[in-house]
Amino acid sequence: MKVLLMYRNKDFDPKAAPPPNTDTLVQDLELDTLCKVMAQGDPFLLDIAKKAILLGLASPEAITYRQHALKDSIEQAAVVRRTYGLAVEAIEGRKKIWGWGLDYVDSVLRNSVETLELFFDILKRLRRIADAHRGQFRSEAFVRFFGMIENELDDAYLLKIQEHLQELKFPEGERMSALLGKGFRGDNYLLRRFPIGKQTWTQRLLRRKPKFTFEIAPQDESGHRALENIRDNGIRTVAKALRESTDHILSFFTALRTELAFYIGCLNLRNVLLKKGEPICIPVPSGPESLTLSGRGLYDVTLSLKLEQRVVGNDLAADGRRLLVITGANQGGKSTFLRSLGLAYVMTQAGMFAPAEEFSLGISEGVFTHYKREEDIGMKSGKLDEELARMSHILDGIRPRCVLLLNESFASTNEREGSEIGEEVIMSLLEAGVRIFLVTHLFELAKDLHSREGADALFLRAERKADGQRTFRIIEGEPLSTSYGQDLYKQIFEGAKRAVEVPPVSASQ
Repeated sequence: MKVLLMYRNKDFDPKAAPPPNTDTLVQDLELDTLCKVMAQGDPFLLDIAKKAILLGLASPEAITYRQHALKDSIEQAAVVRRTYGLAVEAIEGRKKIWGWGLDYVDSVLRNSVETLELFFDILKRLRRIADAHRGQFRSEAFVRFFGMIENELDDAYLLKIQEHLQELKFPEGERMSALLGKGFRGDNYLLRRFPIGKQTWTQRLLRRKPKFTFEIAPQDESGHRALENIRDNGIRTVAKALRESTDHILSFFTALRTELAFYIGCLNLRNVLLKKGEPICIPVPSGPESLTLSGRGLYDVTLSLKLEQRVVGNDLAADGRRLLVITGANQGGKSTFLRSLGLAYVMTQAGMFAPAEEFSLGISEGVFTHYKREEDIGMKSGKLDEELARMSHILDGIRPRCVLLLNESFASTNEREGSEIGEEVIMSLLEAGVRIFLVTHLFELAKDLHSREGADALFLRAERKADGQRTFRIIEGEPLSTSYGQDLYKQIFEGAKRAVEVPPVSASQ
């Protein structure tokens, strides 16, 4: 049985290799903060949340398929959580049963029967959930899933499982046959079924008795060992088949738990954000060739998760723009805005909701980041060498229709050199079909890009009021030659001066 709740034609593979830029992306977008809230302390949810976000979807159709399932999960959260609980119960219950005796045929058979009894009870409960709630789901994923449960686990099938489980307890002992092999040894042992159906007392009394029988004395250890070997030979095939059956059902519950874990994580995150009053929306994806990018109230979800209060959201109208350049006042919200864009991309392409009131985008074939790093005393080369090495690694993996977020890149050298390097890299990537979002304090770089790019570029600026106050809003505006560092100087040093001022001493003192 296939689950197919995250993909239309395959189950989610948590062992799939993540993209090569995973560590950098997690660090720069602070994805650990996001995933920890999704997990709510559950290591399994944490693992699946991170993998699902990093293994983004490659087409608008695949994203929409998962979005519809997410809508169902939101509207039927209690049913989804109950179903997830059944999968967890099956997996954890099986671990307890198979904790010992795996080397003996009899133990394998007994453990398999016990496991099947556990699974049978859980499958019946899953069938009851499907019967009661299938009509409340609308997405292709969940409608197909619950339909499969009803079709595969119909009444006749469940009754047949119950009959087999009863027989496998061998209430009348084991019945088997064998051929006489070489050296008068038994060969081709087969376990036989007893007559099916209930028998009356008269039928049991009149049932033909075996003509030849023998008994083994209680003290005959060799005889009992020989009899156990015969029994093992007879039940070995059945034990193997039963174990394969339990493994098959276990794989179904494992896939169900894995795929529902993603939606449980989304529900956990949604509850936290709505409790704070933060907006979320189901974004609208389109093909990468459209260069769509617009939003209303877009905010940095990881920053919001760290603060008690809501964070400032921004509007964006960048449809058709391949290059976004963000400049302006220090500590004005530029890096936060850039991170909000990156998070909106990876969340949308994972099939999640977006941290905005409205959001639409042309999907990318990969999101890459190149952020300024703090000085590391362990570095064997200079900061510029380290920046260029990271950029070279990005260039090895990036391709057309990808997105690259640059946050104060090439600022570790002087402005002239940094601007020249930055412009050369950016222009080459734009010509190769990469979409670039750039935050920079390099005025020469921003000015040169502004003079060259025209309609394909959008220039934004961190808003600053006349009195120096930061609104943390990003507005359209051409680059300025200053980042208003004097505002921060006055704020920090004049405040420090007032703090150390000593009141005058009077003559009486």
